[in-house]
Amino acid sequence: MAVAIVATLDTKGIEAGFVRDRLREAGVATILVDAGSTGVPQCDADVPREQVFTEAGSTLASVQRANDRGHAVTLAAVGTTRIVQRLHADGQVTGVLGLGGSAGTAIGTAAMRALPYGIPKIMVSTLASGQVQPYVGVRDILMLHSVTDLCGLNRFTRQILANAAAAMAGMILQPPLAAKRDKPLIAATMFGVTTPCISAARTHLEAAGFEALVFHATGTGGRTMEAMIADGLIAGVLDITTTELADEFVGGVLSAGRDRLTAAAIKAIPQAISVGALDMVNFGPPETVPERFQGRRFYQHNASVTLMRTTPEENDKLGKEIAEKASAARGPTAIVLPLGGVSAIDCAGGPFWWPEADRALFQSIRNWVGPNVKMIEVYCHINDPEFAETAARTLLEMVGSNYIAR
Repeated sequence: MAVAIVATLDTKGIEAGFVRDRLREAGVATILVDAGSTGVPQCDADVPREQVFTEAGSTLASVQRANDRGHAVTLAAVGTTRIVQRLHADGQVTGVLGLGGSAGTAIGTAAMRALPYGIPKIMVSTLASGQVQPYVGVRDILMLHSVTDLCGLNRFTRQILANAAAAMAGMILQPPLAAKRDKPLIAATMFGVTTPCISAARTHLEAAGFEALVFHATGTGGRTMEAMIADGLIAGVLDITTTELADEFVGGVLSAGRDRLTAAAIKAIPQAISVGALDMVNFGPPETVPERFQGRRFYQHNASVTLMRTTPEENDKLGKEIAEKASAARGPTAIVLPLGGVSAIDCAGGPFWWPEADRALFQSIRNWVGPNVKMIEVYCHINDPEFAETAARTLLEMVGSNYIAR
């Protein structure tokens, strides 16, 4: 069992060698992968750069002749990913540690994102204090800021790299978790304004023998859930909070992308879908709200979060999108509508109470949904216990007793 160390050894070889030696001192074997393409390697690799580019369907010589750094990084990421995947599949690699600037971070994290959840992944990067979503994606990657550039060893980088090696050694050498029979997983989506619903629904799911994975519908949460469904990890989906669709359609900051609400349909996973928090689109502080939305209805959730009420016209289109995506599902699918309001602030007397907008959403779903989708309308608010129980029981009926842990 070894840790794969990924670095461009022509520029980060000294640092990679330092990390390798710290891991070996801690009793952890290493496999050093050279993802560089230009200068002379500063230390010896276990997987040379020639092999990396061969794995990517090219050669080191052709990459050097092209003299295109961006193309070289792209190929290095492909080749490194394939090598690390194979080493992990063969049981040789149980963790990945990368180090670098923009190129090294792109290469190292590409390999990390291709590995399963739970495999230790540490990226020491000059970019770790900025926007890391493109590098982390939906995987469990630990980003460690190098503070200074990785250009030789100094009093800062020695300690930071030593900390990274110690953290990796700790994860690799920790005693394995006690073996137990895992319960089948139900994925659920939640926002602060739908928390009571999911909290109550969890009780029903867990009582039936399932384990609930609750995803915060903040864009990353929805993407992560969709990825886990696509990976075949999920037995059923309680997609109560589909608010990310509103941010994607209207232009908010918490979009999960156009593929939201598609993985369960493609994988034929049972799903109970609702319309939680579709009354809102998310922005940052008030000054960040685009000028084109002047005159709309807003609610200041906190100093950093401004919510904007969706209109009847927007809800009409969102309803159609939900209906069409649900109708395309290959597996058992239901839509459960809370006719008394879709969020904690969409209730009688609440700041986002707008019955016409909700009715437009509900009627659009009725108009466009296919006959293969079960429609359930509950005459209560989304956070009422009755709605939570109805949604949970609907999903449990579709999942069936075959998945229930005994």
